[in-house]
Amino acid sequence: MDITPIIPGDRMIIEAYGPGRFRISGQVHETPVMVFLDEVKTWAAADAGDIDAESLAQAAQKGVEVLLIGTGAKMHLLPPEVRRALREQGIGVEVMDTGAACRTFNILMAESRQVAAALLPIA
Repeated sequence: MDITPIIPGDRMIIEAYGPGRFRISGQVHETPVMVFLDEVKTWAAADAGDIDAESLAQAAQKGVEVLLIGTGAKMHLLPPEVRRALREQGIGVEVMDTGAACRTFNILMAESRQVAAALLPIA
C-alpha cells in the first residue's frame, strides 16, 4: 500500500535546499524565495533583519492562510509589528529555520492547505 500523498502536478514542491540555493519543482533558485502553491517568486529580504510586513505583502495578495518563514540556518524572532500586521490580514505565521520551513511547507501543501513559505537560504 502506498501511503505517500498524491501531489497534483501544478503544485510547487521543495525538493532540496542547501548553502545558497533551493531546488523547487525541478528549478534551481539561488536567491531568497517565496514559494506559493502555484509559483515561486524572488523574495526581497536578504537576511532576517530585512523581514518586514512590506516584504511579506505578496502572501496576503495570494490568499495565504499560513505563512512559514525560514530564517536561514537558525531561527530568528519576527518583530511583533510584523506578526501583528500578518494576523490583521488573517494570515497565521510560523517562524523557523529554513530546513524546517521547507519540510513543513511540503507537508501542508500535500494536505491542500493554503500555505506559502518565505525562505532565506542557509549559509
